Amino acid sequence: MAKRDYYEILGISRSASADEIKRAYRNLALKYHPDRVPAEKKKEAEEKFKEVSEAYEVLLDPQKKATYDQYGHAGVDSSFKQGGFSWQDFHHFDDVKDVWGQFDLNDLLRGFGFGSNMFTDSFEEGEGRRYGGRRGADLEYRIRITFEDAAFGTEKTISIPRNETCEVCGGTGAKPGSKTERCPDCGGRGKVSASSGFFNIIRTCQRCGGEGTIIKTPCSACGGRGRVRTKRNIKVKIPAGVDTGSRLRVHGEGEAGAKGAKSGDLYLLLEVEPHEIFERHDADIYCEVPISFVIAVLGGEVEVPTLEGRIMMKIPPGTQSGRVLRLRGKGIARLHESGRGDQLVKVQIDVPTDTSSEQRRILKDFARASQESPGPLAKSFVEKMKRMFR
Repeated sequence: MAKRDYYEILGISRSASADEIKRAYRNLALKYHPDRVPAEKKKEAEEKFKEVSEAYEVLLDPQKKATYDQYGHAGVDSSFKQGGFSWQDFHHFDDVKDVWGQFDLNDLLRGFGFGSNMFTDSFEEGEGRRYGGRRGADLEYRIRITFEDAAFGTEKTISIPRNETCEVCGGTGAKPGSKTERCPDCGGRGKVSASSGFFNIIRTCQRCGGEGTIIKTPCSACGGRGRVRTKRNIKVKIPAGVDTGSRLRVHGEGEAGAKGAKSGDLYLLLEVEPHEIFERHDADIYCEVPISFVIAVLGGEVEVPTLEGRIMMKIPPGTQSGRVLRLRGKGIARLHESGRGDQLVKVQIDVPTDTSSEQRRILKDFARASQESPGPLAKSFVEKMKRMFR
C-alpha cells in the first residue's frame, strides 16, 4: 500500500512553520496515543500513532524535509525501513518533549492511568523519598455557647477524638530497636518506572509510599501506622463578639501528621444559643420593656435588664408606645475591633385589663379632660382624615 503524504497525515500545508508542525503533532498524538483509546481500537491507534510520529520526524528536520519535498518518500524511506517506523530512528525526542511540554503533563498522564505527581516528585538515585510524612488532616468541631459567652468571650475545655503520634515508636511505625528494610519493589529509590509508548514514566512506589524502606517489625502499640486514636481535652479561647457561623482556627490541634510531619489544625464552628430577652443585630442588642400608662404620661424610671445586670432607665414624659431608647455601650463587643455596640430598648405601654371602680372613675375624668387637649398621635391622625375626606 502506498504511503500517505506526510503533510496530509499532519493536516498541514507545505509552507507550515515548525511551530505549526509541532502543534499538529501534539493534537494528533493525543488523539491516537494507544493508552487513550478503548482496547478494541488499540491496534489501529498504534498504527496511526506511528504514522503521525514518522511524519513529524521527517517534517521537523529541515534536511529531511527538504529531501522529502524534492524526492518524496523515496528520499527518506531508508530511515524507516523494514516494515515502517522504528523508535530507534526517532532523533527529535527533545522536540517531542517540547511539544508535550506545551500542556499539563499531569493531565495527560492521568488520562493514561498514572498518578498526577509523576513529574513533580523529584529524587536522586539510591535515595528514598526524604520528604517526611504527610501533614495531618484538619478537624472541625461544632461548639454551642451562650449569648453572654458570645458577647464577652470565654474559655472552654472540649474533648476531641483524633489521631496522635504513637508515643511508643515516636511515629515511625516500627517496633523500638528494630530496623527497616530496603523496599524490594523500588530498590530503595522510592520511585518505580513504567513505560508508555516512547515515554519512561516515573512514579511513587506504591509499596513503600516513596520512603524507599519498609517496616520489618511493626510497632505493637500502633500496628505500624505510627499514630493511635485517642481523645484529648483541649482548652480553647473564644473571643468576644463571635456569632453563629463564626469559624475559629486552633493551630496545630488537628490530626497528627504521618512520620513526624506537623499536625493539622482544629476549626471550631460556633453556634450561639438564642436569648430569652435579647435579640442581636451585629454588635447591637434589642429588647422590649413594658411601662405603665402613668409613667408613659408623666415620665419616671423603670428597671431594665442588660448583659451586665439590671439598671434603672429614665423614661421621658409623654413617651409613646413603640419608642426606642438607646443605652450606649451596653451591646456586644465588636469582633476584631475596639468598643461595644449599643442596647436598644423598645418601650411598650402596658394597658391594664383588670381595673377597680375607682381607677375607672379617674380614667373617665381623664378622658373628658383629654377631649379638650388630644395627644400628638391623635392630632396627627385627625389631620390625615381631614385631608382624606375633603
